[in-house]
Amino acid sequence: MPTLPPIAPDLLCWFRQNARTLPFRQDPTPYHIWVSEIMLQQTRVAAALEYYDRWMKALPTIQDLADCPEEKLHKLWEGLGYYSRVRNLQKAARLVCEEYGGQLPGDYQKLLALPGIGEYTAGAIGSIAFGLPVPAVDGNVLRVFSRLYNDDRDITDPKVKKAFTVWVKEHQPADAPGPYNEALMELGALVCLPNGEPLCDACPLAHLCRARAAGTWRELPVKKAAKARRIQPVTVLLVESEAGFLIQKRPAKGLLAGLWQPLLFEEALSWEKAAGRLANLGLSVQQGQALPPAKHIFSHIEWHMSGWRASAPALPLPEGYVWASGEQLASEYALPGAFKAYKPLMGG
Repeated sequence: MPTLPPIAPDLLCWFRQNARTLPFRQDPTPYHIWVSEIMLQQTRVAAALEYYDRWMKALPTIQDLADCPEEKLHKLWEGLGYYSRVRNLQKAARLVCEEYGGQLPGDYQKLLALPGIGEYTAGAIGSIAFGLPVPAVDGNVLRVFSRLYNDDRDITDPKVKKAFTVWVKEHQPADAPGPYNEALMELGALVCLPNGEPLCDACPLAHLCRARAAGTWRELPVKKAAKARRIQPVTVLLVESEAGFLIQKRPAKGLLAGLWQPLLFEEALSWEKAAGRLANLGLSVQQGQALPPAKHIFSHIEWHMSGWRASAPALPLPEGYVWASGEQLASEYALPGAFKAYKPLMGG
Protein backbone atom coordinates (compact mmCIF):
# COMPACT_ATOMS: atom_id res chain seq x y z
CA MET A 1 0.00 0.00 0.00
CA PRO A 2 1.48 3.39 -0.96
CA THR A 3 2.67 5.57 1.91
CA LEU A 4 0.68 8.72 2.55
CA PRO A 5 2.24 12.15 2.08
CA PRO A 6 3.86 13.55 5.26
CA ILE A 7 1.35 13.95 8.11
CA ALA A 8 3.61 15.50 10.79
CA PRO A 9 3.44 19.20 9.78
CA ASP A 10 -0.36 19.46 9.87
CA LEU A 11 -0.61 17.13 12.87
CA LEU A 12 1.90 19.08 14.98
CA CYS A 13 0.32 22.41 14.06
CA TRP A 14 -3.05 21.08 15.21
CA PHE A 15 -1.52 19.70 18.43
CA ARG A 16 0.08 23.01 19.36
CA GLN A 17 -3.32 24.66 19.10
CA ASN A 18 -5.50 21.95 20.64
CA ALA A 19 -3.46 19.92 23.14
CA ARG A 20 -5.07 19.54 26.54
CA THR A 21 -3.23 21.13 29.45
CA LEU A 22 -2.20 18.18 31.63
CA PRO A 23 0.15 18.16 34.62
CA PHE A 24 2.53 15.58 33.17
CA ARG A 25 2.78 17.67 30.00
CA GLN A 26 3.58 20.77 32.01
CA ASP A 27 6.48 18.98 33.70
CA PRO A 28 7.36 16.01 31.44
CA THR A 29 10.08 14.38 33.53
CA PRO A 30 10.69 10.67 32.85
CA TYR A 31 9.09 9.72 36.18
CA HIS A 32 6.00 11.85 35.55
CA ILE A 33 5.53 10.42 32.06
CA TRP A 34 6.04 6.88 33.32
CA VAL A 35 3.49 7.07 36.14
CA SER A 36 0.94 8.88 33.98
CA GLU A 37 1.19 6.33 31.18
CA ILE A 38 0.69 3.41 33.56
CA MET A 39 -2.29 5.14 35.17
CA LEU A 40 -3.86 5.96 31.80
CA GLN A 41 -3.95 2.33 30.70
CA GLN A 42 -7.66 1.43 30.82
CA THR A 43 -8.47 4.76 32.55
CA ARG A 44 -9.84 8.01 31.11
CA VAL A 45 -7.62 11.08 31.48
CA ALA A 46 -10.23 12.98 33.51
CA ALA A 47 -10.53 10.11 35.98
CA ALA A 48 -6.77 9.62 36.30
CA LEU A 49 -5.83 13.23 37.09
CA GLU A 50 -6.90 13.09 40.74
CA TYR A 51 -4.94 9.88 41.23
CA TYR A 52 -1.89 11.38 39.54
CA ASP A 53 -1.97 14.49 41.75
CA ARG A 54 -2.34 12.47 44.95
CA TRP A 55 0.41 10.07 43.88
CA MET A 56 2.94 12.80 43.14
CA LYS A 57 2.28 14.49 46.46
CA ALA A 58 2.82 11.20 48.31
CA LEU A 59 5.63 9.77 46.15
CA PRO A 60 7.44 12.65 44.42
CA THR A 61 10.52 10.60 43.44
CA ILE A 62 11.33 7.13 42.17
CA GLN A 63 13.13 6.45 45.46
CA ASP A 64 9.92 7.28 47.34
CA LEU A 65 8.07 4.78 45.16
CA ALA A 66 10.71 2.12 45.75
CA ASP A 67 10.47 2.59 49.53
CA CYS A 68 6.67 2.83 49.78
CA PRO A 69 4.98 0.24 52.08
CA GLU A 70 2.69 -2.15 50.24
CA GLU A 71 -0.54 -1.06 51.97
CA LYS A 72 0.12 2.62 51.23
CA LEU A 73 0.97 1.77 47.62
CA HIS A 74 -2.28 -0.13 47.15
CA LYS A 75 -4.25 2.65 48.85
CA LEU A 76 -2.83 5.25 46.45
CA TRP A 77 -3.89 3.02 43.54
CA GLU A 78 -7.30 2.13 44.98
CA GLY A 79 -9.98 2.40 42.30
CA LEU A 80 -7.66 2.31 39.27
CA GLY A 81 -7.80 -1.48 39.05
CA TYR A 82 -5.25 -3.85 37.52
CA TYR A 83 -3.14 -3.81 40.70
CA SER A 84 -0.39 -5.84 39.04
CA ARG A 85 0.51 -2.58 37.29
CA VAL A 86 1.27 -0.74 40.52
CA ARG A 87 3.24 -3.69 41.85
CA ASN A 88 5.29 -3.70 38.65
CA LEU A 89 5.80 0.06 39.03
CA GLN A 90 7.40 -0.54 42.40
CA LYS A 91 9.47 -3.50 41.19
CA ALA A 92 10.79 -1.35 38.35
CA ALA A 93 11.45 1.57 40.71
CA ARG A 94 13.57 -0.64 42.94
CA LEU A 95 15.58 -1.83 39.94
CA VAL A 96 16.02 1.74 38.76
CA CYS A 97 17.35 2.72 42.18
CA GLU A 98 19.72 -0.27 42.27
CA GLU A 99 20.99 -0.05 38.69
CA TYR A 100 20.54 3.54 37.55
CA GLY A 101 20.87 5.67 40.66
CA GLY A 102 17.15 6.38 40.95
CA GLN A 103 16.77 7.85 37.44
CA LEU A 104 15.05 6.15 34.52
CA PRO A 105 17.53 5.32 31.76
CA GLY A 106 17.30 7.29 28.52
CA ASP A 107 17.64 4.12 26.46
CA TYR A 108 14.70 2.36 24.80
CA GLN A 109 15.97 -1.19 25.32
CA LYS A 110 16.81 -0.55 28.97
CA LEU A 111 13.35 0.91 29.54
CA LEU A 112 11.79 -2.08 27.81
CA ALA A 113 13.63 -4.43 30.18
CA LEU A 114 11.97 -2.95 33.29
CA PRO A 115 8.94 -4.77 34.82
CA GLY A 116 5.62 -3.54 33.50
CA ILE A 117 7.08 -1.46 30.68
CA GLY A 118 6.11 -2.70 27.24
CA GLU A 119 6.79 -1.31 23.79
CA TYR A 120 4.19 1.44 24.02
CA THR A 121 5.22 2.71 27.46
CA ALA A 122 8.93 2.54 26.59
CA GLY A 123 8.16 4.49 23.42
CA ALA A 124 6.17 7.12 25.29
CA ILE A 125 8.83 7.64 27.97
CA GLY A 126 11.67 7.49 25.48
CA SER A 127 10.20 9.94 22.98
CA ILE A 128 8.44 12.40 25.30
CA ALA A 129 10.93 12.55 28.18
CA PHE A 130 14.20 11.84 26.35
CA GLY A 131 13.50 12.86 22.74
CA LEU A 132 14.34 9.40 21.40
CA PRO A 133 13.13 8.73 17.83
CA VAL A 134 10.94 5.78 18.80
CA PRO A 135 7.20 5.19 18.14
CA ALA A 136 4.53 4.84 20.84
CA VAL A 137 1.66 2.85 19.38
CA ASP A 138 -1.47 2.43 21.49
CA GLY A 139 -5.11 1.80 20.59
CA ASN A 140 -5.65 5.43 19.64
CA VAL A 141 -2.74 5.37 17.21
CA LEU A 142 -3.81 2.06 15.68
CA ARG A 143 -7.30 3.46 15.10
CA VAL A 144 -5.95 6.63 13.49
CA PHE A 145 -3.69 4.71 11.12
CA SER A 146 -6.28 2.08 10.23
CA ARG A 147 -8.51 4.93 9.04
CA LEU A 148 -5.78 7.03 7.46
CA TYR A 149 -4.73 4.06 5.34
CA ASN A 150 -8.22 2.51 5.07
CA ASP A 151 -6.68 -0.74 6.28
CA ASP A 152 -9.13 -3.46 7.29
CA ARG A 153 -6.61 -5.86 8.79
CA ASP A 154 -7.17 -7.02 12.38
CA ILE A 155 -5.27 -4.60 14.65
CA THR A 156 -5.10 -7.24 17.41
CA ASP A 157 -2.82 -9.33 15.17
CA PRO A 158 0.81 -8.70 16.24
CA LYS A 159 1.96 -8.77 12.60
CA VAL A 160 -0.55 -6.05 11.70
CA LYS A 161 0.47 -3.92 14.69
CA LYS A 162 4.08 -4.27 13.58
CA ALA A 163 3.17 -3.10 10.06
CA PHE A 164 1.27 -0.11 11.45
CA THR A 165 4.24 0.71 13.69
CA VAL A 166 6.44 0.90 10.59
CA TRP A 167 4.05 3.51 9.15
CA VAL A 168 4.05 5.47 12.41
CA LYS A 169 7.85 5.46 12.41
CA GLU A 170 8.04 6.51 8.74
CA HIS A 171 6.01 9.64 9.47
CA GLN A 172 7.82 10.53 12.72
CA PRO A 173 9.94 13.69 12.44
CA ALA A 174 13.43 13.26 13.87
CA ASP A 175 13.32 16.65 15.55
CA ALA A 176 9.99 16.18 17.36
CA PRO A 177 9.38 12.49 18.15
CA GLY A 178 7.68 13.18 21.48
CA PRO A 179 5.22 15.84 20.30
CA TYR A 180 4.43 13.70 17.25
CA ASN A 181 3.59 10.66 19.41
CA GLU A 182 1.53 12.79 21.78
CA ALA A 183 -0.27 14.43 18.87
CA LEU A 184 -1.28 11.07 17.40
CA MET A 185 -2.63 9.91 20.78
CA GLU A 186 -4.45 13.21 21.25
CA LEU A 187 -5.98 13.00 17.79
CA GLY A 188 -7.34 9.55 18.57
CA ALA A 189 -8.66 10.68 21.96
CA LEU A 190 -10.33 13.92 20.83
CA VAL A 191 -11.12 13.64 17.11
CA CYS A 192 -10.72 10.17 15.55
CA LEU A 193 -13.10 8.71 18.12
CA PRO A 194 -13.88 5.07 18.86
CA ASN A 195 -17.42 3.67 18.98
CA GLY A 196 -18.95 6.62 17.18
CA GLU A 197 -18.60 9.04 14.34
CA PRO A 198 -15.16 10.67 14.15
CA LEU A 199 -15.06 14.47 14.10
CA CYS A 200 -13.65 14.63 10.59
CA ASP A 201 -14.39 18.34 10.18
CA ALA A 202 -11.98 19.05 13.05
CA CYS A 203 -9.28 16.65 11.85
CA PRO A 204 -6.06 18.12 10.48
CA LEU A 205 -5.51 14.98 8.41
CA ALA A 206 -9.00 14.67 6.92
CA HIS A 207 -7.74 15.65 3.46
CA LEU A 208 -5.37 12.64 3.55
CA CYS A 209 -7.70 10.10 5.20
CA ARG A 210 -8.45 7.22 2.87
CA ALA A 211 -11.27 5.81 5.02
CA ARG A 212 -13.03 9.18 4.96
CA ALA A 213 -12.70 9.31 1.18
CA ALA A 214 -14.03 5.76 0.85
CA GLY A 215 -16.76 6.16 3.49
CA THR A 216 -15.49 3.11 5.40
CA TRP A 217 -14.64 4.69 8.77
CA ARG A 218 -17.57 2.86 10.44
CA GLU A 219 -15.91 -0.49 9.80
CA LEU A 220 -12.51 0.57 11.10
CA PRO A 221 -10.52 -0.42 12.99
CA VAL A 222 -11.13 -4.16 12.68
CA LYS A 223 -10.69 -6.16 15.88
CA LYS A 224 -11.04 -9.85 16.55
CA ALA A 225 -14.05 -10.56 18.73
CA ALA A 226 -13.10 -11.03 22.38
CA LYS A 227 -13.70 -14.38 24.07
CA ALA A 228 -16.81 -14.58 26.20
CA ARG A 229 -16.12 -13.96 29.89
CA ARG A 230 -16.73 -16.70 32.43
CA ILE A 231 -19.61 -15.90 34.81
CA GLN A 232 -18.68 -16.45 38.46
CA PRO A 233 -21.33 -16.31 41.24
CA VAL A 234 -19.92 -14.54 44.32
CA THR A 235 -21.30 -14.15 47.84
CA VAL A 236 -20.17 -11.08 49.81
CA LEU A 237 -20.64 -10.97 53.59
CA LEU A 238 -20.58 -7.56 55.26
CA VAL A 239 -20.07 -8.43 58.90
CA GLU A 240 -19.93 -5.52 61.35
CA SER A 241 -18.85 -5.43 64.98
CA GLU A 242 -18.12 -2.63 67.43
CA ALA A 243 -14.53 -2.73 66.05
CA GLY A 244 -15.53 -2.25 62.43
CA PHE A 245 -16.13 -4.46 59.41
CA LEU A 246 -14.64 -7.89 58.84
CA ILE A 247 -12.19 -7.88 55.92
CA GLN A 248 -9.82 -10.52 54.62
CA LYS A 249 -6.63 -10.44 52.59
CA ARG A 250 -6.68 -12.19 49.24
CA PRO A 251 -3.93 -14.70 48.32
CA ALA A 252 -0.56 -13.34 47.20
CA LYS A 253 -1.11 -14.61 43.66
CA GLY A 254 -4.03 -14.54 41.26
CA LEU A 255 -6.94 -12.16 40.81
CA LEU A 256 -6.67 -9.02 43.04
CA ALA A 257 -3.58 -10.55 44.61
CA GLY A 258 -2.72 -9.33 48.10
CA LEU A 259 -5.63 -6.89 48.36
CA TRP A 260 -8.25 -6.59 51.11
CA GLN A 261 -11.91 -7.38 50.60
CA PRO A 262 -15.09 -8.04 52.57
CA LEU A 263 -15.51 -11.69 53.42
CA LEU A 264 -16.13 -13.36 50.07
CA PHE A 265 -16.92 -16.79 48.70
CA GLU A 266 -16.83 -17.60 44.99
CA GLU A 267 -20.17 -19.38 45.00
CA ALA A 268 -23.81 -18.51 45.66
CA LEU A 269 -24.64 -19.10 49.35
CA SER A 270 -27.96 -19.11 51.16
CA TRP A 271 -28.07 -17.33 54.50
CA GLU A 272 -27.88 -20.66 56.32
CA LYS A 273 -24.71 -21.68 54.48
CA ALA A 274 -23.21 -18.20 54.89
CA ALA A 275 -23.84 -18.35 58.64
CA GLY A 276 -22.10 -21.72 58.68
CA ARG A 277 -19.01 -20.23 57.01
CA LEU A 278 -18.96 -17.48 59.65
CA ALA A 279 -19.27 -20.09 62.39
CA ASN A 280 -16.09 -21.69 61.02
CA LEU A 281 -14.36 -18.39 61.88
CA GLY A 282 -15.79 -18.52 65.40
CA LEU A 283 -18.45 -15.92 64.69
CA SER A 284 -22.04 -16.37 65.77
CA VAL A 285 -24.43 -14.06 63.91
CA GLN A 286 -28.14 -13.36 63.79
CA GLN A 287 -30.27 -13.50 60.64
CA GLY A 288 -28.68 -11.24 58.01
CA GLN A 289 -30.15 -8.75 55.57
CA ALA A 290 -29.79 -9.47 51.86
CA LEU A 291 -27.40 -7.19 50.00
CA PRO A 292 -28.42 -5.70 46.65
CA PRO A 293 -27.04 -7.64 43.68
CA ALA A 294 -24.02 -6.17 41.89
CA LYS A 295 -21.75 -7.05 39.01
CA HIS A 296 -18.09 -6.42 38.29
CA ILE A 297 -16.37 -7.13 34.98
CA PHE A 298 -12.73 -8.21 34.82
CA SER A 299 -10.96 -8.84 31.52
CA HIS A 300 -11.73 -12.57 31.53
CA ILE A 301 -14.41 -13.06 34.19
CA GLU A 302 -17.64 -11.48 35.45
CA TRP A 303 -18.47 -11.54 39.12
CA HIS A 304 -22.22 -11.69 39.74
CA MET A 305 -22.41 -10.71 43.39
CA SER A 306 -25.04 -11.09 46.06
CA GLY A 307 -24.67 -11.48 49.79
CA TRP A 308 -25.65 -10.67 53.31
CA ARG A 309 -25.14 -8.02 55.95
CA ALA A 310 -24.90 -9.10 59.58
CA SER A 311 -23.57 -8.16 63.01
CA ALA A 312 -21.19 -10.11 65.23
CA PRO A 313 -19.12 -9.56 68.37
CA ALA A 314 -15.54 -8.35 67.78
CA LEU A 315 -13.89 -11.67 68.60
CA PRO A 316 -10.25 -12.45 67.72
CA LEU A 317 -9.80 -13.51 64.11
CA PRO A 318 -7.46 -15.92 62.30
CA GLU A 319 -4.42 -14.56 60.43
CA GLY A 320 -5.39 -12.77 57.25
CA TYR A 321 -8.62 -11.37 58.72
CA VAL A 322 -9.07 -8.07 60.58
CA TRP A 323 -11.76 -5.78 61.92
CA ALA A 324 -11.39 -2.44 60.12
CA SER A 325 -13.10 0.75 61.21
CA GLY A 326 -14.55 3.21 58.73
CA GLU A 327 -11.56 5.48 59.30
CA GLN A 328 -9.14 2.63 58.61
CA LEU A 329 -11.00 1.66 55.45
CA ALA A 330 -10.72 5.25 54.28
CA SER A 331 -7.04 5.71 55.07
CA GLU A 332 -5.26 2.35 55.34
CA TYR A 333 -6.92 -0.59 53.61
CA ALA A 334 -7.37 -0.61 49.84
CA LEU A 335 -10.62 -2.22 48.74
CA PRO A 336 -10.75 -2.96 44.99
CA GLY A 337 -13.26 -1.21 42.76
CA ALA A 338 -15.08 -4.54 42.42
CA PHE A 339 -16.79 -3.70 45.72
CA LYS A 340 -17.83 -0.12 44.95
CA ALA A 341 -21.52 -1.10 45.19
CA TYR A 342 -20.97 -2.12 48.81
CA LYS A 343 -18.47 0.49 49.99
CA PRO A 344 -21.19 3.00 50.97
CA LEU A 345 -22.59 0.37 53.32
CA MET A 346 -19.15 0.21 54.97
CA GLY A 347 -18.88 3.95 55.40
CA GLY A 348 -16.82 4.40 52.21
